[in-house]
Amino acid sequence: MWPNVMVVSRFAPSPTGRLHLGHAFSAVCAHDLARAAGGQFLLRIEDIDGTRSREAFLAGIDEDLRWLGLAWDGAVLRQSTRMALYAEALERLKAMGLAYPCFCTRAEIAASASAPHGSEGPVYPGTCRPLSDAERAARMHEPHCWRIDMAAAVTLTGPLRWHDKPAGWIEADPLAQGDVVLARKETPTSYHLAVTVDDAAQGVTDVVRGVDLFEATHVHRLLQALLGLPTPLYHHHPLLVGPDGKRLAKRNGARPLAELRAEGADPGALLAALRSGQVPIGAADAEA
Repeated sequence: MWPNVMVVSRFAPSPTGRLHLGHAFSAVCAHDLARAAGGQFLLRIEDIDGTRSREAFLAGIDEDLRWLGLAWDGAVLRQSTRMALYAEALERLKAMGLAYPCFCTRAEIAASASAPHGSEGPVYPGTCRPLSDAERAARMHEPHCWRIDMAAAVTLTGPLRWHDKPAGWIEADPLAQGDVVLARKETPTSYHLAVTVDDAAQGVTDVVRGVDLFEATHVHRLLQALLGLPTPLYHHHPLLVGPDGKRLAKRNGARPLAELRAEGADPGALLAALRSGQVPIGAADAEA
């Protein structure tokens, strides 16, 4: 846990589309937490997905946040410039005997009918975990990702816990997430590894994000312990929902902020509505 220092929060969108009200709500929550405490609010661009990230969407993030009046502190950090740091963290986990190559395809994992489901879908059944060093070496020319041996990692760290502002103290249960991916086949990192490294590097004391990422925090807490990194306080806020009660997302009719701005929406009124946890009338059109 961070000592008694200045509050530092962050908003960390991926430039794979335009921001909508759900994004704006999370950004406002993180911004207001830091500003109320006289702290810092950071902007981080999580652009490790080179196939979907677009510079136009990055410019849109800047434009949308400025339109809302949300100012951030310091330079914007881009994860795409930090691959060497993530690779270094992965090498440390490999040296601890906690990472192994996985040659399975998504289709093969999904076909494992008996596999339980975690926050990211079917929990990996551990098919490649028991491969011998010789078998792995013979297959390294094949496309592969790197996974964490979760059972070995949990044995090494022992019991862990983390604190969520709404829920209180939580006993970490990373085993329920299975052997999650640490580095993708096409990228030398994953969301779990990159966000853990960057939150520590940026001095983030308070992570504000949607409750849909609650389960991922079990994995992040484990990685913090393995890599000797501090554990932030967590604030998993409820998800903003539309008139139909469904989570605001593009597939459910969440309208981009750019579209609302083009229609002459008042950013001050929009901010006030978001701070009250409300969706302004006409700002989200539910779809079947």
